[in-house]
Amino acid sequence: MGSAVLLLASSLFLVGLCSAGSDAPRGVAVGFVFDPQAKCEPACEHAGVCIRNNTCFCSRGYEGETCQYANCYPKCKNGGACLRPGKCRCPPGFGGRYCHKVTCDGGCWNGGECTAVNGVAKCICPSSWTGSKCQEAICPQGCRNGGICVAPGICSCPEGWLGGACHTAVCTQPCLNGGKCISPNKCRCRPPYSGPRCEERKKSH
Repeated sequence: MGSAVLLLASSLFLVGLCSAGSDAPRGVAVGFVFDPQAKCEPACEHAGVCIRNNTCFCSRGYEGETCQYANCYPKCKNGGACLRPGKCRCPPGFGGRYCHKVTCDGGCWNGGECTAVNGVAKCICPSSWTGSKCQEAICPQGCRNGGICVAPGICSCPEGWLGGACHTAVCTQPCLNGGKCISPNKCRCRPPYSGPRCEERKKSH
């Protein structure tokens, strides 16, 4: 009975070896002889079997001298680590069974695309948006006088300013006699005029 079990066990090992299909380093080479008295120190891990002294035959999904390493096929991508056969632990920014999916925390807004740049998940933004999530609009003309860019090329201006770049001051009462509104409710007057609205003419002596 014992020899029949031994014969069956060794034929199973041969079948297992042929079907493993691993190109990674293995604990044993093809064409081995099973020794039931073999001792392996350290012991074979993950249900690996000691077939000769200090030589392990690894069960499917494991490799290494003592079958200590799990295989993931396809391999874990983007720096993922193989935890157990077919299961990867993915670094931040990556997901999916083999860490092949790029995931940007919080997503990418305004048409941004999540992609891997030098192994890091990052939003690639359309030309009119910027920021880690493409959340900040770009105003090429700039927003002056405390204006804020709220959409591509559009500034939200504080009270007292108008224009595409918040560059035009507003005077609620118009400046008279050729005066120019230079800041909210402040006129720059042309000589010989003065006053808040350039309404006063200086008298010549």
